[in-house]
Amino acid sequence: MLMHRYQEAVDKLFAKVRDTQTENIIKAGNMVAESVSNGGCIFLSGICHSIEMDLIYRGGGPIFYKHFSYKMEIENPSRVRDRSDLGYERQTLAAARYALQQSNIRPGDVLFVSSVSGRTASVVDLAYEAVQMGVKVIAFTSMEYAQQVDPVHPSGKKLYEFATLTLDNCAPAAEAMLEVEGIEARFAAASGIASDYIMWSLTSVAVEKLLEMGITPGILKSANFPGGNDYNKTIIEPHYDEFGW
Repeated sequence: MLMHRYQEAVDKLFAKVRDTQTENIIKAGNMVAESVSNGGCIFLSGICHSIEMDLIYRGGGPIFYKHFSYKMEIENPSRVRDRSDLGYERQTLAAARYALQQSNIRPGDVLFVSSVSGRTASVVDLAYEAVQMGVKVIAFTSMEYAQQVDPVHPSGKKLYEFATLTLDNCAPAAEAMLEVEGIEARFAAASGIASDYIMWSLTSVAVEKLLEMGITPGILKSANFPGGNDYNKTIIEPHYDEFGW
């Protein structure tokens, strides 16, 4: 049964994460705790098709995770023309740099980013500029995938080659885990579910480390459970605004 094959594949994926990534998961959690304890902020950019939203303002989750994204809207309704001669750097680098400069991010903060292939242009760009700014960048990638593709960034590097810390989500190259008879493409993406597992694992490390430091991080209650919303609004949010945790 395909469902059983999928569940077995996920069990093996999680086991591989535990076997190969536990050391870096602990490092990432400690990095988060250190930044929070020093007054820093923790930002989650897009992680594997938005699994970061499983941790931002969620019942049972810490309030110190905040979203980071940017977009630029341009009105320019001319006919479509080839711009390849202008070069990658001129077209893209300025956007990430400007976004960081205009944001609330400071050196010493932690920014999580994700590119399964390790070469997604906008992600690599953001991470590269953040590192230059003194931000600690924790990157999610598939090392198996990233080592089989060429970089597109002007630096000649892929995400894992300059991130402060890289977490391998252990996804296979091209993402999918299962061969299914009658279907050409492989089935069942690995990176999202693995990245969510890693994020909650390192968050557990961060929360435990903060408690050891004498810091009790604000953990949100479900807003839909009786009393949860009032607790978040009257206790957790004001405390975060004052202390950052």
